[in-house]
Amino acid sequence: MPATTSGRSPVELLPPGVSSLARGIPDAPAGTLFLLSDRGGIKVSGSAQGFTVVFGRNRPDVHVCVGEDDPRMSRRHGSLKADRGRWTLTNTGGVPIRLPESRLLLTGQETGLTPAYTPMFIRTEPGREHLVEVRVAGHERPRSRAAHEDVTGQPAVWRLSDRERLVLTALGQRYLRHEAHPQPLSWTNVQQELDELQPGEGWTAKQAEWVVKKVRERLHDGSVPGLTRDEVGEPIGNALNHNLLVELLQTTTLVPPDLRLLDEDA
Repeated sequence: MPATTSGRSPVELLPPGVSSLARGIPDAPAGTLFLLSDRGGIKVSGSAQGFTVVFGRNRPDVHVCVGEDDPRMSRRHGSLKADRGRWTLTNTGGVPIRLPESRLLLTGQETGLTPAYTPMFIRTEPGREHLVEVRVAGHERPRSRAAHEDVTGQPAVWRLSDRERLVLTALGQRYLRHEAHPQPLSWTNVQQELDELQPGEGWTAKQAEWVVKKVRERLHDGSVPGLTRDEVGEPIGNALNHNLLVELLQTTTLVPPDLRLLDEDA
């Protein structure tokens, strides 16, 4: 069911490799839907009354393909239907769709989407999870007269090496999955995760901790608060790494698609 674009069609295909929707979307009228997987996505005007977007593993029969090589992913796992500028998500698949705050949308259930970014996670078996990103455009906020001619600013995304991004993704995977009340993984669990992904690297918990410590120091030097013991005080617990991960998510330095780094089959 791949959509095509022609003339003034309210539907536009998004190619693979489009940046995470967590980092924003192009200017679009309120109610416009963006849906994205690692195979590409779709943009649909909210004025497309009754239009239904379908996602699942059966590429010829869906608008957005996800989990194409995973037989536990349903051929048509979910749909989003337009109704007067609002979108309703329905789970038509065999396993739940997990929404932010660890909320599960079970088979046959539906829920309305708000104008916001919503990552959806579909776990088909232990250790295998698929991400579909959704974003519905909202109404633009009025801007002050003085800012009318300003160049639109970009988020202050922090630079990370590939090694740093991998370790931080392992450490902060509960945050990237938008779980309720997330906490950083323990260093032992991070080391185990890295060992499975890179068995020849000889990862230790101390090595992973050192990588993260250097990132905290760099961001502290960049005036990010709450990343040193002196600022946080005792008992310190997970506070330093929690504050670091919150900063990296708020600036979209880390985004849910980074979780694909933890996929052994990637």
